[in-house]
Amino acid sequence: MLVTNTNAVRAAYPRELQHIMSIAEAQRTRDWLSAWPMLSRAPTPLWPLPDMAQSLGVAGVFVKDESKRSALGSFKALGAPAALVRLVLRAHPAWEPKAVLQGAYAEALRGWVVVSATDGNHGRALAAAARDAGVRCVIVLHKHVSAERESAIAGFGAEVVRIEGNYDASVAHAAALAREHGWQVVSDTSYAGYEDIPRDVMQGYGTLVDEVLAQHARPFTHVILQGGVGGLAAGVASYMWERFGARRPTLVVAEPRQADCLLQSALGGRAANATGTVDSVMAGLACGETSPLAWRFLQPSIDVFMTIEDDDAIDAMRRLARGSVRDVPIESGESGAAGLAALRVLALSQAHRAHRTQIGLAADANVLLINTEGATAPSVYRELAGLDAEEVLRLQRLHGERLGANP
Repeated sequence: MLVTNTNAVRAAYPRELQHIMSIAEAQRTRDWLSAWPMLSRAPTPLWPLPDMAQSLGVAGVFVKDESKRSALGSFKALGAPAALVRLVLRAHPAWEPKAVLQGAYAEALRGWVVVSATDGNHGRALAAAARDAGVRCVIVLHKHVSAERESAIAGFGAEVVRIEGNYDASVAHAAALAREHGWQVVSDTSYAGYEDIPRDVMQGYGTLVDEVLAQHARPFTHVILQGGVGGLAAGVASYMWERFGARRPTLVVAEPRQADCLLQSALGGRAANATGTVDSVMAGLACGETSPLAWRFLQPSIDVFMTIEDDDAIDAMRRLARGSVRDVPIESGESGAAGLAALRVLALSQAHRAHRTQIGLAADANVLLINTEGATAPSVYRELAGLDAEEVLRLQRLHGERLGANP
């Protein structure tokens, strides 16, 4: 399903939104995180996929590969750690931001406890950041989170609490634990009375846009973003809107058909809930409730909201994993491949021919996609992609060596 957002505007970035998220704060966050040993010192790759672009009838397709961000394997390494640093600084404004995740204040933070719900990647990033800062961490997992992802979170010293229900139930449980014990929730979704930390998480995601614009001189005409609760989309859209104003790229948000909370928000004109079962193979996007704070940014900036099928995401994973003569193989998890899945549906489906024309996805289009995660659950990746992650990385190295020998 696809909905054209009639509330999207082409204008300067509103001052009231700039007071919440801004390029300046994204760049400040990037500077703070630069000292965290868990993150790659270099920007993540921006891979061109010329064969894919040719097959889809556009000028360029580019993938920002967040699987390379850190050993954590996803873009979430930019969100939860940024929020934790800002949380600490609100209590201790004189402390050095870069030193927080280096453990410089671990003794003073010994009594702190942070808690969060997660589908996997956010919790893993928060657990790693809390460990390095010297903060106790409790992570709430719902029944659909894989044992592999639980093990990865526990490996960073977090205490894991399992519950029945879905992601939204785990969010409610984490909030209840925080109220009962006096802990601090570090969530990537907002709710009534809780906006500061989700804003800090979203602000951290602006780091990757800061990198992209330094890596690619030509403007992108289209950016396709994953849905979920809306945090990534809001973080990227706000940066693009402030940077380019009325000339911002066409922004598309894609989410699983059965977890369509953002599309339903577009239809209703307010933050809404999903109408489906919220049990997609795209685990990181299987969210039933839109973040109200994220929606404040998405409603006036996203041009198109669309849903995709699980099979579309799986097919995109496989195409990315295998690469082609000119396209580098990319390790992309179920949620990471959602952007390419949406682009292929837009470009190739007869049902969307009119929509493709309407949004200007023409022969001169340059499209940015974000691979939000790698094989964060290796056995799931192997089953869906048909290759081990190690094999994909081997093919990626061979592709680089071949191009290096034949520029």
